[in-house]
Amino acid sequence: EAEVEEVFLRDLKITPCLEIYACRKEGKCPIRDDMQNLYGKIVAADLLALASPVFFYSVSAQAKAFIDRCQAFWSKKYLLKQPIAPGKGTRRGVFLSAGGSQGEKVFEGALMTMRYFFDSIDMLFYQSLLYRGIDEKGKIRQHPTALAEAHRLGKEMASLEYGRTEGGHERFSGGED
Repeated sequence: EAEVEEVFLRDLKITPCLEIYACRKEGKCPIRDDMQNLYGKIVAADLLALASPVFFYSVSAQAKAFIDRCQAFWSKKYLLKQPIAPGKGTRRGVFLSAGGSQGEKVFEGALMTMRYFFDSIDMLFYQSLLYRGIDEKGKIRQHPTALAEAHRLGKEMASLEYGRTEGGHERFSGGED
C-alpha cells in the first residue's frame, strides 16, 4: 500500500529563485522559506506527481517557483556530480494538467519544463495526463475519462516496485495529447 502526502503549493510561501548561485557550491539553496521543508520530501519520494493548470503554455506561477527552486538539485547532480537520492533506484514523476485551450500545442511548454524538472531531481518522467478545454474549477469532474484515468494511474503507481534500477519509460497519455 502506498503512502501519499499531498502538498498544495498555493498554500506555501516559496520565494522565486534569485539566481544567487549559492547552490552551485553545496547543492543547497540558502533561501529560507517553505521550500526548505520540501527538499527532503523530494529526496525521500519514490514518486512525485505534480498537478498544475496550464497558463500561457506553461505551469502555474506556484509550480514554476517550486520547479525553479529545484535548481539546487540540478547543481548537485550536474555541477557537483553528487547523487540526489542515493540508493533509491528508479524514481518516477508524473504530470497532471488541464488547460482551457483546445490548441494542439497547449501542453508543449509545460511538458518541456516537466521533462527537465524530473531529470534534475533524478526522476524518470513516467507519464502525464493532459486535458484540453478545461477552464473552470471543478470542470475536470465532468470530463468523460479524466477521473478514471487518474485513478488508474494512481493504482499503477502504487503497485510499482521502487528501488529497482532497471525498467522505466517515458510515456504520455490521457486526454487528447
